[in-house]
Amino acid sequence: MAMDRPNDAPLAFDMAPHPQQPPQQAGYAPMAPQPHEPNYDPSASQPGYPPYPGQPLPNPTPPLPLTSGPITVIGQQFCAPYPVDLTIAEKSMSIGEGNFTVTDVNGNIIFQVKGAMFSLFDKCVLRDVAGNPLVTLRQKTLTAHRRWEAYRGESTELLFSVKKSSIIQFATNLHVFLASNSSKDVCDFKIKGSWGERSCVVYQGNTENILAQMHKKHNIKSVLFGKDSFGVTVYPHIDYAFIVALIVILYEINMDRSGED
Repeated sequence: MAMDRPNDAPLAFDMAPHPQQPPQQAGYAPMAPQPHEPNYDPSASQPGYPPYPGQPLPNPTPPLPLTSGPITVIGQQFCAPYPVDLTIAEKSMSIGEGNFTVTDVNGNIIFQVKGAMFSLFDKCVLRDVAGNPLVTLRQKTLTAHRRWEAYRGESTELLFSVKKSSIIQFATNLHVFLASNSSKDVCDFKIKGSWGERSCVVYQGNTENILAQMHKKHNIKSVLFGKDSFGVTVYPHIDYAFIVALIVILYEINMDRSGED
């Protein structure tokens, strides 16, 4: 004969909570899905759980400003879908000026810049790691503003030009015009900042869209030999060879000792 159970007595299976359903307490939050579970989403914000092995960790820095799209001037192969950090260093043992090496975060040389020692004009060439000329940078003479022009490889195909926005400047302000910009009423890019602090930013036209940022790097070579070394962060989908060329022109304009504009 079955015994009657009091109305307030819990059944045996109600006496303890299910192991997968912990009791709700103040401040309690359910655990996020883990990598082995089918509803795990590595792209979601789930504190405490890294992405799948081989997938880069989320970038803790603020989101990068968006541009209108990929910007290619020298070559599409120089547009990466992620930020590119470069070091542009003046060669410590080189004779003359305008010689630089450009390395990535692992110290690998990706570009070299070589100046023309015995040229009547200020000129330097940006080359890839194999020594192929990518762009020739040449100062244009007899202009009201100090102006540089960039040509594809070692040809006469003009890619872009750079000039000071005004003759007298107390801060860095350069305007960049693509060869297709015939009117030159509005610049395609601009470089602003403080050359004295070696801190400059490359913008898209007259907008506030940031394409790249430059800052001074201090190392043993810069201390012993007085050679400049710059750290440059190029934002995603921006031609980083083009940005390197701009930084070299920026250097040459500010280090020109002729005193002539």
